[in-house]
Amino acid sequence: MSPRFHLSIMRPRDPHEPGRSATPLELFFDLVFVVAVAIAAVELHHALTENHVVDGVTSYAIVFFAIWWAWMNFTWFATSFGTDDWLYRVLTFVQMAGVLVLASGIEPTFADRDFAQMVAGYVIMRFAMVAQWMRASRCAPDRRRTCEIYAGGIAVVQVLWIAWLFIPSGAVSTVGLIVLIIAELAVPVVAERAGTTPWHPHHITERYGLFTLILLGESLLASSNAVIEALHEDEELAPLLSIAVLAFIATAALFWIYFWPPHHRAIGSLAQSLRYGYVHYFVFAAAGAFSAGIEVEIDVITHHSELTETQASFTVTIPVAIFILGIWWIAIRDNADRIVNTVVPVGALLVLFDPFIPVPVTLTAVLLVIIVVVLVVRPPVGKPDAQLQETD
Repeated sequence: MSPRFHLSIMRPRDPHEPGRSATPLELFFDLVFVVAVAIAAVELHHALTENHVVDGVTSYAIVFFAIWWAWMNFTWFATSFGTDDWLYRVLTFVQMAGVLVLASGIEPTFADRDFAQMVAGYVIMRFAMVAQWMRASRCAPDRRRTCEIYAGGIAVVQVLWIAWLFIPSGAVSTVGLIVLIIAELAVPVVAERAGTTPWHPHHITERYGLFTLILLGESLLASSNAVIEALHEDEELAPLLSIAVLAFIATAALFWIYFWPPHHRAIGSLAQSLRYGYVHYFVFAAAGAFSAGIEVEIDVITHHSELTETQASFTVTIPVAIFILGIWWIAIRDNADRIVNTVVPVGALLVLFDPFIPVPVTLTAVLLVIIVVVLVVRPPVGKPDAQLQETD
């Protein structure tokens, strides 16, 4: 790029750059995604409480894929090529606008399986990323082939998404959806084999951690709003306070488990980075679904749900189990001893027995606290590095 356009050269960032942290633009980018995440959780809550479980979960999985994949692709690009000049900011704002378009299409997706608005917003975000990758290919000759594969692969898949909208609903449309999702997931795998982009491990884990905070914060906000609304209807106070307290304890424990000190060691090799990035789909989606589950529990307590108490409890325990198993597999397992590697996954599975306990979320909260205590008393394996020592 010519300096006369007041643009920086988009050189690859140093993966060992000291003090690398999230920029204000990245934080602003995350906040826009709060809108889409919140709407997706609300629609999932409505579908579950009306006992449209299969349709609700399916729609949520599709919507959350679009949210997660667009967010993740920007995050990994930014860690490798972020410049923060005016063109980079403009293209990022275009992606943020795409998020808002996508968010406006979430309700039609859940209600009528009308994907047009959601796909439009998604394609806007992804074509902005094509422009970013093309710019990087011009400024980073050592990684030009990788950048071109990213740009070309993303562009081709977006054209196919647009074509997919014209396929009538049915088996062919469903197969097409699955194929396109696999194609999206395959682009980074193919591109990185041509030449690895210089991701910054600490920056990546921080970015994922910040998005997790947003999702867990949504859980607290959703449960608080649901309790306040129920109290306005003169519902009985004791069970509502019980679910609110237990939900807070569970959310705090999930935070503690996710941010176990060695988390920043989770990525190093290409295989580790792909595992970390892809498995986070389940971690993020579970965190978002957890907030919907808490609201479903409150609906059952206030007699506004078509689910039974047992069914409603599963809307909380299944997301919690998925969250714990996911983060254990990608960030805890390799840095923990045998005791931790037994307690964490077993505790996650035992959470699934909570629906058979009379007081909802009680067993879940107790098991999560036990997992936290074990993580506190059992030190990570291996020699602690400087950052871990500071955290401890």
